[in-house]
Amino acid sequence: MMATLELESTLTDRYQTTIPDAVRRALKLGKRDKIRYAVQPDGAVLLTRATQDEVDDPILAHFLQFLAHDIEAYPDHVRQIDANWLQRVQSLVHGVEVDLNTQLSAEHG
Repeated sequence: MMATLELESTLTDRYQTTIPDAVRRALKLGKRDKIRYAVQPDGAVLLTRATQDEVDDPILAHFLQFLAHDIEAYPDHVRQIDANWLQRVQSLVHGVEVDLNTQLSAEHG
C-alpha cells in the first residue's frame, strides 16, 4: 500500500494559492484547467480535475454532486425502477422529439 503524500500551500490575502507541483502532476493540470472541490460530510475536501462536462454545464455538475451525496448518505433509498412505471413513462414521451441544442424562449425560463 502506497503512503499518502501530504502537501501544503499558503493562502494569500486574496484567498489565492499555488497548487503544489506534485498535485498538478497527479491531476495532470495545465494552465487554465479547472479544479473541482467535493466537500464531504465530515469536512474533508476531495480535489479533482474538472471534466469538460463539468466545465460546460456547472448546474448539471452540481446536480450530479447532489445525487452522489444523497446516494452515499441514504443508500437504502436507491431502488430498482419498476417495469410498469418505466413503460408508463415511455408511453408518455413516445414520439416526443427533443433538440438539446435549441435555446429556450424567455417564457420557458
